[in-house]
Amino acid sequence: MTTWGFIGSGHIGSTVARLAVDAGHDVVLSNSRGPETLADVVAGLGDRASAATPEEVARRADVVVVTIPLSAYRQVPADALQGKIVIDTMNYYPQRDGAFADLDDESTTTSELLQAHLPGSRVVKAFNNIFFAHLASLARPSGSPDRSALAIAGDDDEAKAVVTRLLDQIGYDTVDLGPLAEGWRTQRDTAAYGTMYAADPADWVNGGARPASAAVVRDRVAQARRYRDA
Repeated sequence: MTTWGFIGSGHIGSTVARLAVDAGHDVVLSNSRGPETLADVVAGLGDRASAATPEEVARRADVVVVTIPLSAYRQVPADALQGKIVIDTMNYYPQRDGAFADLDDESTTTSELLQAHLPGSRVVKAFNNIFFAHLASLARPSGSPDRSALAIAGDDDEAKAVVTRLLDQIGYDTVDLGPLAEGWRTQRDTAAYGTMYAADPADWVNGGARPASAAVVRDRVAQARRYRDA
């Protein structure tokens, strides 16, 4: 049994927390407004869930999911996360986050920014390219013919192995993209972002979900192009 921690408890955070609880894990959630504001979320998740501050989450959890707007990544508690595996779900939306010159010129990625902020942690990119409702509905037991896969990236092979095991337990196969620098392959506006899990790619928010196998994910990832190469 693993304790999952969440720094950020919005759509993706609460969805992953539900999948983890359903798989028999404990979860501890946080947000920027205080543990008391998560009472309803915790009650909905049941006895395996609790709320805390981000620093408490970092200390109590075995694996911590950072799922906040990119503009707030420097607020993630680096000292408390020393030695921890950190799953990064963040995407860069300039209209929301403001401009990041090194992301605009594609000299780095969101996960590499987080890793630089967390030098004592092992960052793994995951969950950034799937709509939360699809994530909730596509989980399947291991070996199911309609099981979907999620892409990950990371510089630490042991950390990626742990995340792969956890994803398997919550209902997903894994496609390893390689190091964090390859995490751009599932960023916004690439072929691997969002629509491959949508039953109706033209209305992927409201049109329902469809499974995307590891083969489908690999194909979409291979189609990904950087803006500078467009």
